[in-house]
Amino acid sequence: MFDMIIGGEAATSADRFEVRNPATGEVVDTAPNASAADLDRAVAAAREAAPGWAGMSDDARGAACRAVAETITASAEELAHLLTREQGKPLNGFGSRWELGGAAAWAGYTAGLSLPPEVLQDTNEGRIELARKPLGVVGSITPWNFPVMIAVWHYLPALRAGNTVVLKPSPLTPLSTLRMVELVNEVLPAGVLNAVTGNDQGFNVGAAMATHAGIDKIVFTGSTATGRHVMRSAAENLKRLTLELGGNDAGIVLPDADPEKIAEGLFWGAFLNNGQTCAAMKRLYVHDDIHDAVCEALVAYARGVQVGNGLDETSILGPVQNRMQFDKVSHLVADAVGRGKVLLGGAPGEGLFFPPTIVADLANGDALVDEEQFGPALPIIRYSDIDAAVAAANDSQNGLGGSIWSSDIDAAKAVGRRLECGSVWINRHGAIQPNAPFGGVKQSGFGVQFAEEGLKENTSVQVMFS
Repeated sequence: MFDMIIGGEAATSADRFEVRNPATGEVVDTAPNASAADLDRAVAAAREAAPGWAGMSDDARGAACRAVAETITASAEELAHLLTREQGKPLNGFGSRWELGGAAAWAGYTAGLSLPPEVLQDTNEGRIELARKPLGVVGSITPWNFPVMIAVWHYLPALRAGNTVVLKPSPLTPLSTLRMVELVNEVLPAGVLNAVTGNDQGFNVGAAMATHAGIDKIVFTGSTATGRHVMRSAAENLKRLTLELGGNDAGIVLPDADPEKIAEGLFWGAFLNNGQTCAAMKRLYVHDDIHDAVCEALVAYARGVQVGNGLDETSILGPVQNRMQFDKVSHLVADAVGRGKVLLGGAPGEGLFFPPTIVADLANGDALVDEEQFGPALPIIRYSDIDAAVAAANDSQNGLGGSIWSSDIDAAKAVGRRLECGSVWINRHGAIQPNAPFGGVKQSGFGVQFAEEGLKENTSVQVMFS
């Protein structure tokens, strides 16, 4: 039985919705369908707990956040199995166990951060100090691709900075988040971290959070289209926002790269989490001199990756998480098949399984290149002029990440600096760390997460003159 957590206690609802395993279609369990009154109670609980949590010493809050990290670590195997059942990703490889390890690592690192007061001036003319204060109640709206890890990315910095939180997971993957929140509430004061769920039919919990007068900030990870709605709604009471939205990341392979050495990195840059990753490589530009060799090496590596039910310990990739996303990938691939050369895959499998698909001889203007597929399909675009490749990579409304692949690190960095994106990787793609800020430009959102810069996003500045 999975319940919401409001004020440190389980809260159920007579109206519940089913959560299904995308690998089998079977019902995993049900989750409560929150009402407006449930959301109001969660916000009220967070507001009631806020003064006490903000008033704790910095060391005490840090210790409580470390206890959260320890709880996630101790519960990792239970949460990983639940995550695989509702999300579809495999237990192994870059799957559920990897996600739980990342969640614990991020929680542990963030627990150790601090934002002490800064002295801006201390002279005969006076002393000026800058302090960072919590905002109050932070609303977190998380997606279905990394439901546990992204929830930690949202709520742990908010808590560490002295805020309380109301968290709303995706209706497609609410169970592992609810269970995690239930577990960590054993080491947190009541009301500090609350979780409400809904199937977004009828009363839409996320939309109501964006307009709720009792919520001071929204942190949202999801599509650019939904991010626009959140931003419009949040304007009603000038909420603070951190938006991590869609990406259509480009990779550029320079002519001096070694195809055999980069094949594995290229594959996981594109197909991590079955391509269902905002910062996955969604387009690959390869120089004409090594185009065919890169394609051959990439396809050879991809053929060795096993796709299957995530609960099978031998599976490395699982199904697409939901029917809507599966249909989008199918449509984009079908269009690409008629325009380019299919090197691998190209046709849907059974149920929600879609094989890793690589299509060459495509160009900007083709749907699979221009649109974010968010699935296991990679378009490859041949180029001969690096300036044209950079221009093509930047020809997108998104700007989350990008990568350059080369045997010459300095040359790669020089090209990387020309990319219009928040993160640039050299000879890798999508590698993020808790000590490095992460965020996008253009329509990939604004604000950053991780490290001290991400912690600051959960605070307001107060300057004191004396």
